[in-house]
Amino acid sequence: MSVDILKKFFNIKPENSFIDGNIIRYLADDSLYTLVPVTNVKEERLVELYEMSEHLIAQNDRYVSKFTLGKDNKFLITSNNEDFVLLKNQYHPLTRNKDYGKKLAKFHYRGRSLQTNIQTVSSAGQWKTFWEKRLDQMEKAWYQLVQEQPNQDFEHLFVDSFPYYMGLCENAIQYLVDTELDDTPIQIDEGTICHERFNKNSWGKNQWIRNPFDWVFDHASRDIAEWIRDQYFRNKRTFMPDLQEFLRGYQSISPLSSFSWRLLYARLLFPLHYFECIEEYFITRSEQQQKNLEERLRKCIRDSHQYEKFLSNFFQLAEVSAGRQNIPEVNWLAN
Repeated sequence: MSVDILKKFFNIKPENSFIDGNIIRYLADDSLYTLVPVTNVKEERLVELYEMSEHLIAQNDRYVSKFTLGKDNKFLITSNNEDFVLLKNQYHPLTRNKDYGKKLAKFHYRGRSLQTNIQTVSSAGQWKTFWEKRLDQMEKAWYQLVQEQPNQDFEHLFVDSFPYYMGLCENAIQYLVDTELDDTPIQIDEGTICHERFNKNSWGKNQWIRNPFDWVFDHASRDIAEWIRDQYFRNKRTFMPDLQEFLRGYQSISPLSSFSWRLLYARLLFPLHYFECIEEYFITRSEQQQKNLEERLRKCIRDSHQYEKFLSNFFQLAEVSAGRQNIPEVNWLAN
């Protein structure tokens, strides 16, 4: 069906196709094409993602996916009552020296000069609202389970562990609030183009691709924190050299302000790994997936002290003098 759409609406005849993660990409005339279903995507969101893509392309970012016009000079096409857009990339295989820190800093630098007023895909200044809403929803689910009395192993684990993670979440919110009250943002703290969840695979596994549908408009510390979080949980024993190399690379282009460091740390304090595990469990209908999530939750709880230690030592690991930068530490983590 996708090949038919490419031929009918874009006059593109793919020479080859391959699976990249969970995405099918098509090769034609030395370009990569990705058909994105957007039936449930709001028009305002599509327009903003298009504007962000065009801006970065104008800033000479050669890895950004470009929205492709169809034969009728429209970006949005409809086939069998489904809407699609087509993204185009030049083929750029991944290099050995990926240097994500430097590349991310340059990406953020380009994104800061965006003149378009981004609203639909913006999360800038809204972390507190999002975190409070998420915490409130989970607290209601927890209270309901306590009242009904849990009968599944996962539910018992959730009921027992939630008060601790609620405290950690409240710490993150308070740290964020204090940062916004006590510190002053500088130029590097202006909003930029970021990712929902930046990690080492966000720009492709085999070739460089920067997909607009991964983006949000936010503070740069979002991407830095999420890359660090992913690296930590991916390689708990060996993440430190990668963390230091990443931060050195980033700061060789854009040194972080105390405001940036504090936002980054607030984001790491927020126990996103725990929240996602609980939320996924109650959404999925797969018994196998529920079993996997139960094991993940056990591991999360078992390793909570290890994560506390990571948070306690974070500024030392990141080679930042917290005292000199006037960055407050969370004292109870050191106990």
